[in-house]
Amino acid sequence: METNNMSLLNLSPSQLRKAADLKERIETLNSELSQILEGAAGSSPSGGGETSGGNGRRGGRRQMSAAGRARIAAAARARWAKIRGGQGNGSSVAAAKAKSGGKGKRTMSPAAREKIAAAARARWAKVRAAKGA
Repeated sequence: METNNMSLLNLSPSQLRKAADLKERIETLNSELSQILEGAAGSSPSGGGETSGGNGRRGGRRQMSAAGRARIAAAARARWAKIRGGQGNGSSVAAAKAKSGGKGKRTMSPAAREKIAAAARARWAKVRAAKGA
């Protein structure tokens, strides 16, 4: 790119004018060509203008109307309201509580914990005894 800039600096004023005229002609020819191609491909939903490739689409991305965006946003808000149970902007913890019937985190009694731990110790003792025999 620097060599291009250096060559522009070395041009005479008449050569610069000629280059600018050529660039302008190229741009007008490109716009005419794109209009012809759009006319041959049918009317484009983007409303005309320059194309960015041979497929006739502008910019490569489709434009969405404000009304379409509003419909999608309203549907998303409705989905979240349904998930949250109509609570508005509640946190996910509140949503989980509402979904599970309002119960909080379940805890295990110390006796139940000890019972499970004893069963696990007995299982491991069996495994060790079988391995050693």
